[in-house]
Amino acid sequence: MTTALTTRPALTVTAWRDYDPEACVLRGMDLGELELTGPVDAESDGLWELGARRVRLARPVDLSGVGDPDTAEHAVRALSLVRDLTARAVLVEWELLLDAAASDDAWRALGHLQPPRRLEGPGEAAQMLESWRRGHYLGKCLWRQGPGFVQIRDRRWGDLRRFTADEPEYRRAIADLSYGAPAADVPTAVLADFLGEQLVLRVGELAWWLPYRVSRWLQEGMVL
Repeated sequence: MTTALTTRPALTVTAWRDYDPEACVLRGMDLGELELTGPVDAESDGLWELGARRVRLARPVDLSGVGDPDTAEHAVRALSLVRDLTARAVLVEWELLLDAAASDDAWRALGHLQPPRRLEGPGEAAQMLESWRRGHYLGKCLWRQGPGFVQIRDRRWGDLRRFTADEPEYRRAIADLSYGAPAADVPTAVLADFLGEQLVLRVGELAWWLPYRVSRWLQEGMVL
């Protein structure tokens, strides 16, 4: 699956082979600075295969200036990388800038992702970030592809919300939205349903699929 975006802003990251900062200073642990210019799914696979277990993004994810198309496209690519690496339990070090006019719980839509190192936004950003860190765990909002259907399990809001989509137009939309797509290109009714369940994030003129994908459950299905 490749990104639906027409351009691919470069993502600059620094990567290491271990989670522990003390281990990362040992010889052979530092993978150096990398410029990611390909499709995000291929880049995240490549980082994993390279041995990256800690990845730091050089540039903040800026959701406060997504009226600018370049900023919006960079934000979608960066969020896609954070999401895909979170799904692999890679330690992602990143920074997030939210719109100051956003609601105080705007971060919760992203609360299944690895918490950022720094958060700027509305209200008490430090308190929001602490809540994010305390409540984060792997598998909080995920989806899997079954035979002829897609299933989503979402615990971002505290309770378990389950969704199953077997209509072809919904499955096609998920494929298109996974790495960002112009919102205008997504069927209106499908996009409205996904937005209503907060499974899609609007990033300027783009729309982006929030849940990360799993190929098998990390725990028994009833636990998740």
